[in-house]
Amino acid sequence: MDQIHDIRFRFYEKGENVSQIAEALRLDWRTVRKYIDQNDFNEPVPKPAVDKKFCPKLDPYKAVIDSWLIDDKSAPRKQRHTAKRVFHRLLAEVPGFDCSYRTVAAYYAVKHREIFKQNKQAYLPLVHQPGEAQVDFGTADFYENGRKLTGKYLEVSFPHSNKGYLQLFYGENMECLLEGLDAIFRHIGCVPKELWFDNTKVIVTEIIRGGGRKLTDKFERFREHYNFKAVFMNPGAGHEKGNVENKVGYQRRNFMVPVPRFLSLSDYNRQLLSKCEDDSHRGHYRYDETIEERFQADLKASYELPVIAFDLTGHQTLKADNWAKVYLNQRQHAYSVAPKYAQCPVHLVLTSAMVIIQDENFREIVRHRRLYGDTKQEQMDWLPYLKQLSLRPRALKYTGIYELMPESMQTYLATCSNSEVGQILKLLSELTDRTGFDSAVNTVDHAITHQVRDADSLSNLYRRLYSDIPELPAMTLPPGIPKMTPMQPNLTAYDMLLQGKGINGYVG
Repeated sequence: MDQIHDIRFRFYEKGENVSQIAEALRLDWRTVRKYIDQNDFNEPVPKPAVDKKFCPKLDPYKAVIDSWLIDDKSAPRKQRHTAKRVFHRLLAEVPGFDCSYRTVAAYYAVKHREIFKQNKQAYLPLVHQPGEAQVDFGTADFYENGRKLTGKYLEVSFPHSNKGYLQLFYGENMECLLEGLDAIFRHIGCVPKELWFDNTKVIVTEIIRGGGRKLTDKFERFREHYNFKAVFMNPGAGHEKGNVENKVGYQRRNFMVPVPRFLSLSDYNRQLLSKCEDDSHRGHYRYDETIEERFQADLKASYELPVIAFDLTGHQTLKADNWAKVYLNQRQHAYSVAPKYAQCPVHLVLTSAMVIIQDENFREIVRHRRLYGDTKQEQMDWLPYLKQLSLRPRALKYTGIYELMPESMQTYLATCSNSEVGQILKLLSELTDRTGFDSAVNTVDHAITHQVRDADSLSNLYRRLYSDIPELPAMTLPPGIPKMTPMQPNLTAYDMLLQGKGINGYVG
C-alpha cells in the first residue's frame, strides 16, 4: 500500500506524469496507470478453498471421508483422523483408490473446518545427546473384549533419533509407570542413561527450593536398580521435553485411530511395540537417515539391563472393615476380602491390572481387577461370603452381607423357609464358583419368575440356562415297519375296573 500511495501522491499532488513516475519508481507504466485509475480499495473478498466442483476424482470417496470425520466427533480429540491417516486408510481399505495425498489433504482441510475448530501449536526443534529419553503419559480410549475404557499410555521417546515406544494401561500410577518402563527397557535390551520426567505426584512428593526433588521411595529404588539419571522439568515448563510431547500425539494419531479394539491388553501392548519398530524405518524429519539408523547411537550410549529382576508391584497393609472390605484411592474403590477377615489386617499386592489380597502369612485370599477413576466403585468376590453364610444361614440377616446382596436375591431369600435358606446359599456358592456371581443372580431372577423356592428347582433352572446340553435329533424309523394305529383309551371302562365291577358289568 505504501507504493500505491507514493504513485498516487506523485500524480495527484506533485503533478508528475505516468512516464516520470514509472522511471522514478522503476515500474512498468501499465502498473502506474492501473493504480492511478483505481477507485476501489476495499480488501478483496477471500475465495472459498474448495468449490462444489473441486477434485471430481475424489467424489466417489468423499462420503467415506465424511463418515470417518463425523465418527471422530464421538472420539477423544487426540484420537481423531489427520489428513495423512485418512489417506493411508483409503489406500488400505478402499479398493481402487488412486487419488494423491495432496488432493485428500486439500479436501480434508475444508471438511475438517466444517466440523471441528483447529488449534495448532508449533514446537521448536531441540538437540539432545544419544542415550537420553523423555517420559510422559497420554490419554486414549480403547475397547477391551467389547468394553469401552478410557486409559493412559506411557510414552518413552529418544530425542536424538526420534524413536518412541508406548505401552497402554488402565490408568496412571506407580505400577503403570514402572511396568511400562521395564517392558520398554527389556524390549530394547538396555536402559537409557538419562530419563526426563514431569513433576508428577506419582514420582515427586515435594519440589524443594533451589531445584531439588523429594521422590517416592519406590521410584528411588527403581532408579538406583536400573542405574539411570532422572531429570525433572521446571514446573509448568512441559515444552522442555517437547520431543515426547510430539510423540504422544503422533503415536496416538497413527496407532490409535480408529479407536483400537482387542481382547487382551497384554497382547495389544506387544503389538504396539512391533508397530513402533515398523514405524522407525521411515526417514528422520531433519537428518538424511532413518530413525532406526540414528537409534543405534542411542543404544550404544545406554546401560546394560540389571541382572536381578526388580519387584514392580506395590505393597500395602490395610485393616478390613466390618464387612471385610478394604479401600484404595482415598476410599473411592472398595475390594472384598472374606467374612472371616473382618477387622483383621491384610496384605495387598498391587499391579497395574490386579489387586491381590493376602493374609498375615502372605497366602492369597482373593484377587480382583484393579479399579480406576474418581467415582465410587466396588469389586466383590461373593464366593467366600456365600460359603460362610451357607454354614450359618440363620445369621444371614444379621451379618450386614444381606444388605450388600442384589435386591432380587434379597427378595428371593426372604420367601424361603429357614431350612431352605442354607441349601440355597450352598447351591448359590457352587453356581458362583462355576460361572460367576452374575449367573447365580440371573438364575434367582428366573426362579422368582417361575415362583419356585427349593434348591432342586433352582439347580434345574441353572442347568437350563448355562449347561451345554445337546439337543437330540428326532428318531427316524427304518423302512418296512408298518404304521400302527394309535389305541384310543377307554377311560370309562378303566373307572369301572377300579370300582371292582369289571368290564360290561361283570367282575373278573
